[in-house]
Amino acid sequence: MSSSDAAGTRHPKDRPWVMRTYAGHSTAEASNALYRTNLAKGQTGLSVAFDLPTQTGYDPDSPLSRGEVGKVGVPVPHLGEMRKLFDQIPLTEMNTSMTINATAMWLLAMYQVVAEEQNPDLSPSEVAHQLAGTTQNDIIKEYLSRGTYVFPPEHSLRLIGDMIAYTVHEIPNWNPINVCSYHLQEAGATPVQEIAYAMCTAIAVLDQVKGSGQVSDEDFEKVVGRISFFVNAGVRFVEEMCKMRAFVELWDEITRERYGVQDPKMRRFRYGVQVNSLGLTEAQPENNIQRIVLEMLAVTLSKKARARAVQLPAWNEALGLPRPWDQQWSLRLQQVLAFESDLLEYDDIFDGSPVIEAKVRELVEGAKAEIDRVQAMGGAIAAVDSGYMKQELVSSHARRRAAIEAGEEIIVGVNKFDTTEPSPLTADLDAAIMVADPEAEKAALASVEAWKAQRDQAEVDAALARLAEDAKTGTNLMAATLAAARAGATTGEWAGVLREVFGEFRAPTGVAGAVGVAEAGAELTAVREAVRTTGEELGGRLRLLVGKPGLDGHSNGAEQVAVRARDAGFEVIYQGIRLTPEQIVAAAVAEDVHCVGLSILSGSHMELVPAVLDGLRAAGMGEVPVIVGGIIPESDGKALVELGVAAVYTPKDFGLTEIMGGIVQVIRRANGLSVDE
Repeated sequence: MSSSDAAGTRHPKDRPWVMRTYAGHSTAEASNALYRTNLAKGQTGLSVAFDLPTQTGYDPDSPLSRGEVGKVGVPVPHLGEMRKLFDQIPLTEMNTSMTINATAMWLLAMYQVVAEEQNPDLSPSEVAHQLAGTTQNDIIKEYLSRGTYVFPPEHSLRLIGDMIAYTVHEIPNWNPINVCSYHLQEAGATPVQEIAYAMCTAIAVLDQVKGSGQVSDEDFEKVVGRISFFVNAGVRFVEEMCKMRAFVELWDEITRERYGVQDPKMRRFRYGVQVNSLGLTEAQPENNIQRIVLEMLAVTLSKKARARAVQLPAWNEALGLPRPWDQQWSLRLQQVLAFESDLLEYDDIFDGSPVIEAKVRELVEGAKAEIDRVQAMGGAIAAVDSGYMKQELVSSHARRRAAIEAGEEIIVGVNKFDTTEPSPLTADLDAAIMVADPEAEKAALASVEAWKAQRDQAEVDAALARLAEDAKTGTNLMAATLAAARAGATTGEWAGVLREVFGEFRAPTGVAGAVGVAEAGAELTAVREAVRTTGEELGGRLRLLVGKPGLDGHSNGAEQVAVRARDAGFEVIYQGIRLTPEQIVAAAVAEDVHCVGLSILSGSHMELVPAVLDGLRAAGMGEVPVIVGGIIPESDGKALVELGVAAVYTPKDFGLTEIMGGIVQVIRRANGLSVDE
């Protein structure tokens, strides 16, 4: 017997998925170097992370951008920075995913113009027809979970519809929208809710395109065929794999029955995935590698429901910004599965399984019922405006947090099996993560100043005037946006014009109607009593202000703190996301609060927290304690305490009721009352 026979028959392998790493930080030059390094390591596509000012339509010199420039992604305030970002990367040969939503049209326009500049011998249309990639461009999930929305829902939907109509004709290989249920899961969505709300979003978008009259009936199938999805995969990998099979089945049914799509290829459920980042733990972070692998298996094991593109987080993302080596490790996880294992040699290994079929049926039926509920309200936009979907997610998340605290849902190394040996991976915590370039903000400010000095201002003014005029009519906004990009307008100027025409929007927080802890156990009962008696000693009910300073829209933690604080008996003031330090101080003064809690996950804590502390002192409220929660490295936490912060909480502090007890003690200490030691 030959060795090959002994080893078993080898089958031809299917083509692997596109392998990406979600990356971008500090400056365009630094991000460009990272992209080219990752491509050289075998990455087969780019996934661009933009910083929060770029995502929310502000230039680096906006007061709202303070502390946020280059923190969670790369700043791209104008065409010159887009050129630097893709220097020596031929865009007509690349598949680029851009995680961008409210300002997606603007970033796509700049991407196309850079590609035109790289190919001066071709016409703009010829270049556009060669581009391939994806703009996330899902604004509905921004209102529900991620928070980087800018304009009201109906105007945002118009921008999406205009982009889809443009790309189907001019950039036929582009996915103009990536319906994104990823953040819904992080905000508490069950698999049923994740499927249902993603499908409701897709229905709203397709109905918008159909109703706009910009796409013919015969081209509408192409529109459906270019819609892609971006999903989350959690650690319950059997359920997650069944979720993906349910997605495939339901999308095929909706596109066939609701929209009459005949071509099976156009009905195919095409999706990329980033496995769950917020499920990664700060405690025993080495366990995150096996979590990431299990989550990757959920979206690759089933051939019929296999992801088209996969990007994996790094093991240390709960600690801070991953280093290039950490990202390489995540890429190698994918490559081992694709190239060393035999996974890609077989047809779907789950076909015919009664267990899998039963679970898929359960998910499909549950999702259909929830879709029907939302459609009966008037669809996804109406369910955003009413707060229904947000409230459901906050309630679902509250139930999960309660289960973790009660030990009913086990998180290894966090609420069980938490004894540990010292880890060599985190022996030097400051070296275990990368720090964003502290000079990035200065560099971005200088870049915008220099850019504005060299451009033709009259040309910019004319382009922006055209954009405003087109926005007031039903004209497709892509042409005016391309003209503004070519003229040299900035990200903040483009968004500023549309803010003037469309107005801005503040989404419902979902906190007021959310169901928190149904039954109080002994621990919560004790905290309630401490809240009540402390309030009596201070002459009224304890008031806690929960604030989200800066542009960070990850509101899940703040919402859960607000809900549990309400359940513990606090009067809670929570005004939602994207507040300046000045607005938070003004609210603290107006409400005469006993404590200010700040939630920041974007890495801007060292700039924004001191601004709040200084503001409170200037307002004569320096004695009001400030607590801070977020992804905060240990050295930064110590520095914040030295600056006057009363307590710092990070992801390892998962016990919300315990945190409430800590807040009561902080308030008592600040007011000279006896405290429990």
